[in-house]
Amino acid sequence: MKRLHVLFSGTVQGVGFRFTCRDISEQFLGVTGWVKNLPDGKVELVAEGGQKELMGFFRKIDEYFERYISSREIRWEKATGEFKEFSIKK
Repeated sequence: MKRLHVLFSGTVQGVGFRFTCRDISEQFLGVTGWVKNLPDGKVELVAEGGQKELMGFFRKIDEYFERYISSREIRWEKATGEFKEFSIKK
C-alpha cells in the first residue's frame, strides 16, 4: 500500500475537479482518500491504495484535466490505512 499526495495548480477550481476525482476513484478498486480546494487556487489530493491502482487513478485525472492543469507537485508516502472511502473535503 502506498500514499499519493498531489498538489494540482492551474485552472483546477470551478471545473468539477473534485467531483470528477471522486468519480474516477470508483473505477480503481481500493483507492481511498480525499480531495479539496485550497485557498490559493490549488487542489490537494491524498489517495491510498496499491501502486498500480494509484498510478491508473492519477493518469486518468491527469488526462481528463490535461488542459486545466499547469503543474503538479507529487509525493509518494507510506500509507496509513486511515481512509475507508474517497471523499471531497470542505
